[in-house]
Amino acid sequence: MASTYNTFNLHTTPEKFYIEACDDGVGDVLAIDRVSTEMTLTVRKDVPPSAVTRPICGIMGTIRLVAGMYLIVITKKKKVGDLFGHAVWKAADFDIISYKKTVLHLTDNQMQDDKAFLSMINSVLNTDGFYFATDYDLTHTLQRLANTSPEFQEMTLLERADQRFVWNGHLLREFMAQPELHKFVYPVVHGFITMKSCCINGKIFDWIIISRRSCFRAGVRYYVRGIDSEGHAANFVETEQIVQYNGGKASFVQTRGSIPFYWSQRPNLKYKPKPQISKSINHLDGFQRHFDSQIITYGKQVILNLINQKGSEKPLEQAFAKMVGNLGNGMIKYIAFDFHKECSHMRWHRLQILVDTVAEMQDEFGYFLVDSDGSVQKQQDGTFRSNCMDCLDRTNVIQSLLARCSLRSQLERMGVLHVGQRIEEQVDFEKIYKNAWADNANACAKQYAGTGALKTDFTRTGKRTQWGLLMDGWNSMIRYYKNNFSDGFRQDSIDLFLGNYAVEEADINTPLHEPKDWKFLTLPIIMVVAFSMCIICLLMAGDTWTETLAYVLFWGSASFVTGGVILFNGRDFVDAPKLVQKEKMD
Repeated sequence: MASTYNTFNLHTTPEKFYIEACDDGVGDVLAIDRVSTEMTLTVRKDVPPSAVTRPICGIMGTIRLVAGMYLIVITKKKKVGDLFGHAVWKAADFDIISYKKTVLHLTDNQMQDDKAFLSMINSVLNTDGFYFATDYDLTHTLQRLANTSPEFQEMTLLERADQRFVWNGHLLREFMAQPELHKFVYPVVHGFITMKSCCINGKIFDWIIISRRSCFRAGVRYYVRGIDSEGHAANFVETEQIVQYNGGKASFVQTRGSIPFYWSQRPNLKYKPKPQISKSINHLDGFQRHFDSQIITYGKQVILNLINQKGSEKPLEQAFAKMVGNLGNGMIKYIAFDFHKECSHMRWHRLQILVDTVAEMQDEFGYFLVDSDGSVQKQQDGTFRSNCMDCLDRTNVIQSLLARCSLRSQLERMGVLHVGQRIEEQVDFEKIYKNAWADNANACAKQYAGTGALKTDFTRTGKRTQWGLLMDGWNSMIRYYKNNFSDGFRQDSIDLFLGNYAVEEADINTPLHEPKDWKFLTLPIIMVVAFSMCIICLLMAGDTWTETLAYVLFWGSASFVTGGVILFNGRDFVDAPKLVQKEKMD
């Protein structure tokens, strides 16, 4: 495999960017013309002495905004650990540098738009969880990497990467067209990676979790649900648990993703908007595309649907079960488990019912195993595809339990655990295990819902606590605010970053200036004034109680009626995306 360069210096002149590879024995320099945007290879002696020099950790890519092209570089990185001897890094800070030396060619509106687009790009970059390696392919599981051709092994990291998980793919489109530049760039994944050195029975092994978040149909909680016409599911995450001991390697893969048909749950100021299943689209086409691709990639599929089987979630469960039945594919098995009903009143031990139900299937699927000689001993023949409504809180709890079952079998096979020993009895490791899975839950939740995960007290401690319930309430309130009043901006940011919306240079008609309906400002002002007057009338009583009551009733009714009108027209008051295509949202 052709690795990429590790360290760089960025030399800046008014005419060009020179990105110098600083690895030992390397003299390559990438020159980017700031006017023509042409990228060429040159050598160190061609860098003018007058250039301003700074070290950088890597190139994220380039993007075109209203002011022109921008170069995005990684300026700080933090080492996560070593994966089979390859350093894995977390991108910690970025810089966005304009090709243009001035923005005087823009109108005031264009400058405001450019600033808005820049803040969107920064919003995505500031979302924690970007990882990369310069000499290892983080986008593929161990099993996929083991089942490749010699031609694949010779490809560059950029060419061989699984495009589902390359979050800077759109930013690197100019580099993709020039293979000679591939050594200067690498795919960046988004999600969560943790690496721990652990000890059980005096035997030291490496234990790793890698969660890869798909960039297809990516977005935020309420604005991106279901699937698209290609069968890509919202909030799709591939989670791989890896063990390395004494030269042997084992891997267990699970997936999560939104319920894979056409449905939406647009925010409307209500705490939990009612899900809507589309009645105008043939669901089975997209549904089949989704599972065809899953079976090709992962083998047999066991669907673990954890949503409620009553209330507003019930139609989704019924539709999901019906579609699996209509598909009639023997490679797919559907299991519905009403998580909230089964675990109500703190009965968390009942999760074992689901674990026991799928135990035989999990044994059948197995896991991927390579011995110390590099020969493959076992292949994983299927995956569990878990989902709840958001594919976050309930899903992560179940995934952590299934991963523990697989881990016990792996550690026994590798000689770390004695036969009959339970992971739960290994106090030090159990603490590491639970905290890592809770951290995985928080990372995935922050990226999709904007807050940490719920129910992480159970993941961390194995039981539900009063403090955990309080924290869930707090996170739920923050989610409510973000989902209604800031997620439109977050969705626009992701769509811009991933290339779902393209900005034209010097564009004068961006969608950022869509005027708000008159109700947006008028009704909240009326409600606040009416409510304030109601309070004032209560505090400053009139000459008679009847007069006071009349004023309170009048202003109270005005406040109540206005609030009702706002709730009825809730979609007009939430922060909705401006850039995204309408068909993606509905």
